[in-house]
Amino acid sequence: MKPIIAVTMGDPSSIGAELSVKAMARKDIYENCKPLIVGDFSVMEEAKAILGMDDIRLNPIQDVKDAVFTHGTIDVYDMKLIKGSDIQFGEIKALYGDAAFQYVVKAIELAKTGEVDATVTNAISKESINLAGHHFAGHTEIYAHYTETKDYAMMLVHNNLRVVHVSTHVSLREACDRVKKERVLKCIELANEACRMIGIEEPTVAVAGLNPHAGENGMFGHEEIEEIIPAIEEAKSKNIKVEGPVPPDTVFPKALGGWYDVVVVMYHDQGHIPLKTVGFVYDKDLNKWKAVEGVNITLGLPIIRVSVDHGTAFDQAGKGTASEISLVNSIQYAIEFSRNKK
Repeated sequence: MKPIIAVTMGDPSSIGAELSVKAMARKDIYENCKPLIVGDFSVMEEAKAILGMDDIRLNPIQDVKDAVFTHGTIDVYDMKLIKGSDIQFGEIKALYGDAAFQYVVKAIELAKTGEVDATVTNAISKESINLAGHHFAGHTEIYAHYTETKDYAMMLVHNNLRVVHVSTHVSLREACDRVKKERVLKCIELANEACRMIGIEEPTVAVAGLNPHAGENGMFGHEEIEEIIPAIEEAKSKNIKVEGPVPPDTVFPKALGGWYDVVVVMYHDQGHIPLKTVGFVYDKDLNKWKAVEGVNITLGLPIIRVSVDHGTAFDQAGKGTASEISLVNSIQYAIEFSRNKK
């Protein structure tokens, strides 16, 4: 049975609505799942007009039961918060932030009640949602709050490169303080479980060091000796195949070479930089992005959440030129997780 996937529209002044229309126009999406957009019908109409996709029909609904899930028709769970004709693309506004936030909360609600099998999120503006009074660092924290989840982690994926973060949206100094045995162990366990859910029967987990050369036996820091190695040893005692700490400057070439199925990284940029280096490709001759790929998965939640691994791209909003590949990949991962969870 095909899983029902709720896709949030993202910030109304971003590329989210355009990407949603582009992704839903693909027949292969409907061959593998039943997708619906959680957002505003009016904004989706505007996006459809920008893209010139007159052959696509939009079906506004107020209940998942009213969705038709047919290729050529996009089901839109209409929140009726924003008028497409009023959108000022690329603007930071509390109005847009509140709408984007409400789309996410509704998707979480639909997943918690079992009306949808998984959720996929388009990009939001952290500044806009905070202007609207919703003080969260991002999607991950919103999902954790509304599902009452304490132990969670972010996993980024591009093809066979996977990274799981010990910490994400905190300062670098605070990130160092958060490298504790209990947290590193939890991330190893979540990484191992996530790989199994996408069909890797016996994953090999690599754990990156925090310091240069993974501390060089205490010469460049003691976090590896005091926190990271004890976490690795305990994970091994639980029959998890794990290696490390591996020096951060060599762990990713090894992962790309197939040595590891997933890498546990210690902080935001340690994981984001290598993944976006391979997933984001800019064509200098054409003066445009050739590829913006990668997905973001929140591990440890009672519901499934996958997201695009790019921002709002305000500079491209309203132009119809942004690539939907990251959103398509996110939907594909949501489908995979849904099937294995069942």
